[in-house]
Amino acid sequence: MSDHTPLLFQPITLRSVTARNRIVVSPMCQYSAEDGLGSDWHVQHLGARAMGGAGIVFTEATHVSAVGRITHHCLGLWNAQHQALLTRLAAIIELGGAVPAIQLAHAGRKASSQRPWDGGKPITPQDGGWTPLAPSAIPFTPGATDPHALTAGEISEIAGQFAASARMARQAGFRIIELHSAHGYLLHSFLSPLSNRRNDAYGGDLEGRSRLLMESLDAIRAEWPDELPLWVRLSCTDWTPGGLTLEDTVTLARKLAARGDVDLIDCSSGGVSPQQKIPSLHPGYQVPFAEAVKAGAGIASGAVGLITEPTHAAEIVANGRADVVLLARALLADPAWPLRAAKALGVKPPLPPQYLRAGL
Repeated sequence: MSDHTPLLFQPITLRSVTARNRIVVSPMCQYSAEDGLGSDWHVQHLGARAMGGAGIVFTEATHVSAVGRITHHCLGLWNAQHQALLTRLAAIIELGGAVPAIQLAHAGRKASSQRPWDGGKPITPQDGGWTPLAPSAIPFTPGATDPHALTAGEISEIAGQFAASARMARQAGFRIIELHSAHGYLLHSFLSPLSNRRNDAYGGDLEGRSRLLMESLDAIRAEWPDELPLWVRLSCTDWTPGGLTLEDTVTLARKLAARGDVDLIDCSSGGVSPQQKIPSLHPGYQVPFAEAVKAGAGIASGAVGLITEPTHAAEIVANGRADVVLLARALLADPAWPLRAAKALGVKPPLPPQYLRAGL
């Protein structure tokens, strides 16, 4: 590697884990599992992106319980059968030269829905769905099943589910966990005043609304070794009056940084309210969130959202606006995007020898 190698293609080390570059395959739901169990589709999907040159490859949102799934077809990790498939996923990612990473999630009040290509509407218990769980009995959309407002004891059980999934993820061979606390799913719904109207220890001010997040991190770290990184995905704004703001997120990120066991904040936005209004969807529209969290909380950050061009990705990292870039749609369209980006930026691509004839 020369002194002129763009930072995007220089290794990054978090705790004991080193990735070959700073391109991350963002978690992308495939809605192709049955009873939480994935298939060869998931192995092929993630393996292709690892062999395409990314530094870190995340599974899609992997749910810690059956009722915590978005759809009937979401990936899960709550029993030994799931763990066996996840072991294959970690192995294929590592074979491709990338760091195997897993996003642990609970859908909360956005659970029991159709797949997007089936319409994405809520499925009632009478039609084969289930009752979603939430901080307060406020449905995500009008007409949806009222979610069950969790008791304090049930909240503790959910933290335990995250811990159990973290233990199985470690045993399966994953090297990074990301805790999904964005996009209106359970942990985000506790954080946002739009969906959390509790008046106990898990509601009220930001301190109370972030209690479940902190307890889930404690539970995960009890099973996740100190030498392995732990990330948190946050929605940095709710894009809705009365919701979370970037200022709230920077305050929360400072608390996460002070813990000493969270290594990076993956900075996304929105998802808690169908009334959200994003002023402008343009390339890198969420990058300022990653920049603000990194500068304001003194913790590494990841930028995600409509990053599609190699020069743009390189600029974000080179100028210290974020430490990594996470790509989703661009990598759905082209698993070899990192190889093509390397060539475009004058870097020798991390090409498997089997692919040397590709001419990259």
